[in-house]
Amino acid sequence: MSKASPLSIIILAAGKGTRMKSALPKVMHSLAGRPMIGWVLETALALEPEQVTTVIAPDQDEIKNVVHPHQCVHQEEQLGTAHAVQQAKESLKNFKGTVLVLYGDGPLYTPETLRHFLKNIQNAGADFGYLGMTPDDPTGYGRMITDKDGYVTGIVEEKDADAAQKKINLCWTGVMAGSAPEIFDLIEKVDNNNAQNEYYLTDLPALAAREGMKTIHAIAPIEETLGVNSRAELAVLESKIQDRLRARAMEGGATLIDPASTFLSFDTKIGQDVVIEPNVVLGPGVTIGDHVCLYAFTHIEQANIESGAEIGPFARIRPKSSVGEGAVIGNFCEVNRSHIEAGAKSKHLSYLGDSIIGGGANIGAGTVIANYDGFEKHKTIVGPGSFIGTNSTIIAPVTIGEGAIVAAGSCVTNNVPEDAMAIGRARQENRDGWAAIYRGKKLEQKKAG
Repeated sequence: MSKASPLSIIILAAGKGTRMKSALPKVMHSLAGRPMIGWVLETALALEPEQVTTVIAPDQDEIKNVVHPHQCVHQEEQLGTAHAVQQAKESLKNFKGTVLVLYGDGPLYTPETLRHFLKNIQNAGADFGYLGMTPDDPTGYGRMITDKDGYVTGIVEEKDADAAQKKINLCWTGVMAGSAPEIFDLIEKVDNNNAQNEYYLTDLPALAAREGMKTIHAIAPIEETLGVNSRAELAVLESKIQDRLRARAMEGGATLIDPASTFLSFDTKIGQDVVIEPNVVLGPGVTIGDHVCLYAFTHIEQANIESGAEIGPFARIRPKSSVGEGAVIGNFCEVNRSHIEAGAKSKHLSYLGDSIIGGGANIGAGTVIANYDGFEKHKTIVGPGSFIGTNSTIIAPVTIGEGAIVAAGSCVTNNVPEDAMAIGRARQENRDGWAAIYRGKKLEQKKAG
């Protein structure tokens, strides 16, 4: 391989993942709000390849949608890793350079590790490279056999290893790279004389050695080599990715009071001097501005929180919502498809749906915007500087004018003019002595059995 060798990447993603016990392809299971293969694709693209080809099974169109516009090829039968790579031969028939093989269920590799791996191959002038690891306990992994010069001459699976080979802790991760078209020519020579009757990439180093080709190895951090074969392993990877996202947020200037209970998404954007209290969940599509405070047990998804806003505790901001600069959404408030403009406040126990809450408006405790009539959602506009009294119900569609007041306990069904006060409740009536008479009757009934 020359130092200027072009790069093409093949992602193997045709596996069914039967141990996941799911109708969903393994690589489509989510990590931090993104399908697993989306993480692999992001890493692949960071290496700036000429093309990315994903190998999928014929019935995995959902994977095709995630990797679009990059091409997919079908592996009609699951006949091993070498067979899977060979399916990309036609799409790379005019490509000459380096082919890097990644896996759709290996989302933790970093671009830095893979760049180092590819650079080692180029610097050594090798034809192939296998990415290895050195676990404390190599049991279960394929061991890489090297010659006196350190070149890989074979890979021995655990079940085939003798006592001496089992002591080797240089193991293969599954990631490899090789020259094209040579890699496809060599795969043609791989046979399926094994218990599974499948064609494996583990056979390539021995074949390459017989052909006088050089295969080198590089070492990856153990943490990056973790894959997924079960729900339990999926949970481990989620924790690893969350740790990376939390570290990135703190490096960017956010304070996470209890990082372990803060859950972020792959696309979360967090500004500087943000304070996030324990048990906060930020789903996909969230942007947090500078100087924001997210109090405990807040849940936000697909929403924009602008500078200086305060959210929570126990608040929920649902999709297509925004909270403006310096606005406050407090205890047990829910905002859905609504825009809370700068300086507006809803501090307690309210539901704000399909609404625009004008700047500086105050929403009293227990306010409900009734936005749904059983068939359609309707819009409510609360003008700037308005005051909505406690325990009010606003039945959409309604516009409340700038500076208007809605008296506590009102049910508002019509527009309220600017600077007007709306009272939508029955007149209070007091019946003197009624309570004492009522209690007396009830006591007599109780004595009578």
